[in-house]
Amino acid sequence: MRIIGGEYRSRVLTEFAGENVRPTSDRAREALFNILGVKVRGARVLDLFAGSGALGIESLSRGAAEAVFNDFSKDSVAIVKKNLTSLKLGVNGDKAKVFNFDYSVFLDGSCGKFDLIFIDPPYAEAYGERALEKIAQKGLLTENGIAVYERDRAFEGEVEGLEKFDERKYGKAYLTFFRRRL
Repeated sequence: MRIIGGEYRSRVLTEFAGENVRPTSDRAREALFNILGVKVRGARVLDLFAGSGALGIESLSRGAAEAVFNDFSKDSVAIVKKNLTSLKLGVNGDKAKVFNFDYSVFLDGSCGKFDLIFIDPPYAEAYGERALEKIAQKGLLTENGIAVYERDRAFEGEVEGLEKFDERKYGKAYLTFFRRRL
């Protein structure tokens, strides 16, 4: 897996081995960041189910002011830290902060508001829907903030307080975009 664009373009990231791991494909990541465009520059970003940290690191590479990484897996947190260190971004500094909590516990904490929130949980669980509900309830998106939910099927239904405004399919992955309902 490599960084698609920005300052760290073409740098290779450490990723997980094994068949149970499903990182966002390079194609889907490139499309995602093309859609987000200038919204990334200067943004405060949350990579909620961080895995290798690819989405948050891609954001930093493209000019995000800060990326916050969270994952319940200690192995994921170790890989995120390794990737940040290899890019000389530092861990728990001004630009990157790494946490090892259950997503619900993290969202219940005082983590502040975000311009971009990436939600890429294990497909087999309903963590993403519950995370979106909590993000809306806690008001964790800034006024023009966007939450992007990756899953293996189209998003059905509603999330109180959020508006689904776009959805795209890349291979097996669906990227669904939400903003605050005004």
